[in-house]
Amino acid sequence: MHHDQPNNPLHGVKLETIVLELENHYGWEGLAERIPVNCFRNDPSVKSSLKFLRKTPWAREKVEELYVATFSAANPWKKS
Repeated sequence: MHHDQPNNPLHGVKLETIVLELENHYGWEGLAERIPVNCFRNDPSVKSSLKFLRKTPWAREKVEELYVATFSAANPWKKS
């Protein structure tokens, strides 16, 4: 049975979308400053980042937290 998650700000948001929007907002350098992992530091790409984040739960969690903090409804700089 499928349950809606109305209070989950990441519900329905793909990891690729999260990485693309954060990279667009902060750039790879800015992401590496906020989350110091090699996939953002050394020759970064969306593909390599997705591969790393999908197999590294703690890093994915940090990326998701940054996404929510950056683009949450409480943030006045949120994209429309």
